[in-house]
This record gives sequence, structure tokens and C-alpha cells, in this order.
Amino acid sequence: MTQLSQHNAPIAEALTKYKAMRVVPFDVPGHKRGRGNEELAAFLGEQCLSVDVNSMKPLDNLIHPVSVIREAEQLAAEAFGSKHAFFMVNGTTSAVQAMVMTACKAGEKIILPRNVHRSAINALILSGAIPVYVNPGVQQELGIPLGMALDDVRRTMEENPDAKAILINNPTYYGICSNLQAITDLAHEHGMLVLVDEAHGTHFYFNEELPASAMSVGADMAAVSMHKSGGSLTQSSFLLINNDVSEGYTRQIINLTQTTSGSYLLLSSLDISRKNLALHGKEIFDKVIGMAQYTREEINQIGGYYAYSKELLNGDTIFDFDITKLSVHTREIGLEGIEIYDILRDEYDIQIEFGDIGNLLAYISVGDRHRDIERLVAALGEIKRRYGKESGQMFQHEYINPIVELTPQQAFYAKKRNMPLAESAGNISSEFVMSYPPGIPILAPGERITDEVLSYIEYCREKGCFLSGTEDSQVKRINVVKESER
Repeated sequence: MTQLSQHNAPIAEALTKYKAMRVVPFDVPGHKRGRGNEELAAFLGEQCLSVDVNSMKPLDNLIHPVSVIREAEQLAAEAFGSKHAFFMVNGTTSAVQAMVMTACKAGEKIILPRNVHRSAINALILSGAIPVYVNPGVQQELGIPLGMALDDVRRTMEENPDAKAILINNPTYYGICSNLQAITDLAHEHGMLVLVDEAHGTHFYFNEELPASAMSVGADMAAVSMHKSGGSLTQSSFLLINNDVSEGYTRQIINLTQTTSGSYLLLSSLDISRKNLALHGKEIFDKVIGMAQYTREEINQIGGYYAYSKELLNGDTIFDFDITKLSVHTREIGLEGIEIYDILRDEYDIQIEFGDIGNLLAYISVGDRHRDIERLVAALGEIKRRYGKESGQMFQHEYINPIVELTPQQAFYAKKRNMPLAESAGNISSEFVMSYPPGIPILAPGERITDEVLSYIEYCREKGCFLSGTEDSQVKRINVVKESER
């Protein structure tokens, strides 16, 4: 292979060369560089559709790369400090699922916090792996899930020495990091693989002011959402592997679920974005850190809001904090985060990342402008003046420790009956109920439905959270496991 450096983008370069050849296409896609769909070409642009092409020898093949895609994978691995990097075009969801399915076969245990993204629990349904949950606990003042306590992880490993792996969020949606180095070392002492969901941690690899990345502490696998803080197109991600994890076997697992028609729009966006971060990542995230810190200080001066940061660190369950995260607690002004989320969008034309019961998250990136930040801060101040009220009647908890009766796979595929959600207490759920974003299930297949869970779901509904996960699109009915299947 040609000697390459981080200044190269092999996939993008191959596409540019291919375009210059003016090849006549008698292959898919059928829009034929946009000529067959003029409205789409006008909407997306001819430049975009001209590189929406099919796999072929000059452009390699994502399923079994041997040339430009493989070169791009090797450059990504070098940039992220991993043994190998896989280009993922089914989103970080498929990367998380590939991690779990590579590490665990049916009937094997995996340790994980319950506040994982739904993709991890979906992986348990697909693979038949058995979850062993570590209760992440909750930060009571803010109502947000914590990281995993090292003592809880140690005890869980001692009680489940046959577990094959542990999955760790790095960071959580709110920016909280567990003691990744200590947990990784502990897992390896017990012969377990360390899988890290870094959907919100791409930037950790490119700036020393940020928390430790999975590869830097010796973790075995990491799912990295380049499309979040890394600048690539939505749905594009990396799966990183390290240590003794087999490249060939991991690729086989990826190919069980990933499309055979990998989008070159997504692939080239990953390639170009990796190049950008490798060359300029420190300066990029220095700027993001500065913008986030400025915005935090401005919001905290409003009063009532609390944009939190490293002052929360406690050496264990909040071992570190992602200072690029603009996570804001809202309850002191008497409004739920989801209420402010709706007001910002509907009345101020400001779209933030998400709002939940007690917090909101505005995603700060290198693409933001100072005047946009000022507009957000001004809007939050005005919302407080217009809508703020006493904070007495607020729901007091975010995290409910689940009662797991069946594995997710057993419950999902069990014989089931459908019933009103409001009358389902005491039954075992056969499906998910979640608020999206952030996509962390309130209820997952195999868990006992309790009055506490139902109260929380209804409170979320009343406050305008977008509920999903059930066959019933209104989330008014739920499938539960039939008695005979328990």
C-alpha cells in the first residue's frame, strides 16, 4: 500500500479521482449521479449525488476492504490510538451492538450500568447475552444518573466471575465519567473485556484537557460517534478495537447487521473528519471548551439555572466531567428541562439537544458562533422572567433501579399479551418504554412493571417528553409476558 499520513483522506481522494474519469454508470444507484432524479439533485446538489456511488474495484468494498477503505481504517486507527478502526455506516447503534456481540455469545453474562443507550439492550435481544446491571445511583440535587462506583463494579465482578465483559458509558449523556482506568484494570484482572460506549466522547481523543479516552486506558473496544462532536455526517461512526480482540472476527460480527451498500457519502465524511481532527483536533476542542465555559458562566449569572461542571467531581461516581458539555439543571426556576426545550424551539427558534425532567443539554461544537451562544443565553434569561415559578411540585427522581425477571431476549420473544399501560403494574414488560432523546429506557424487556415506573412514565408524558418503544405508537398500551412464559 502507498505510504500515507494523516494529511491523506484515501476514500475522498479515490472518489475525486473516480469523478474525473467520467465513467458511464450502468450500476446502482439508479439516480445515475442525480440525472434520474432532478428534484433530489436540486435539493442535495449535484456535487453530493455525484459521489453517491456503488462499491467497485477503484473504491473498495466496506464488507471486505483491501485498498482505499482499508487505508482509511488504518489512518483512523492511528489517529485514535487503536489496533484497528472500522468504518460504521449504521450509526453508533451498530457499533455498540457489534461490541456486545463480539464479546458475548448466547447465555454469557455482560456487566453494564442500567442507564445504557437502548442499542446496548437491543444487542442483548439479538445475542442472547445476559445483563448483570450495576446500579449507577443518582445525583439527588440534579436528578441525573452517576457513573459506576468502583466498589460496586468490584463486588459485581466477584459475584459474577463468569461474566465475559463490562460495558461503560464514557461519558454519559450529561457528561459524567466513571473511573475508566481503574475499571479497565479491574476488568482485565478478572479476565473480562472492556467495552466503552463513547457515543459522546469522540473529542476525548484529541485534547488533553478532556477526560481519558477508552483506547488511552487500554480498553478493548470502543464505539465512537464521529457525527456528534467529530464533524462527520449523521449516522457515521467508528468502532475501535485494541489488545487481543480479533479484527477478522469483529468484522464478521459487524457484517451480520451492517448494510452491504455502504454509503460513500458517510464513508468519505468519516475519512475527511478524521483527517481534520488528527491535524487540528487540539485547536478545535480548545475553542469548544472555551465556548462551553463562557456559556456556563453566563447561564449561571442568570440565577435559578445551574450549568454544572467539574465542581461535581467526587473521585468515584463522578470521576471526571466533560467540560464541553453544556448540561443545565432547571428545577430551581420551577420548569422541567423538557418544558424549556419546547419553549426554546417553539418561541425562540432555538433547537437544543434534549430536555428531560430536570435538565437540558445544549450541544456546543466548533460550528457554533458567538452570537448564537448569546442568543441562547438571552432566551434562557427571558424564559426565566416569563415562565419561572416556584419549584415545589417537581418530580424528585430520574433513575429507577429495575427489577429484572427475564433476560431481554427471553422477554422480547416470549408469548405475550397486550394490555393498557396504566393497568400493567405487576407484569413483566416484553418491550421498551423510553423517552428519546436520550434513548435510555425507562422500562426494558424482562423488567417488572411497578407503580413507580408507571408514575414516572405518566409524568414524562404530561411534561411533553417524546415516548417511544412500544408497538402502540401512542404508548398507551404495552405487551407483557404471559404468565405461562415466566
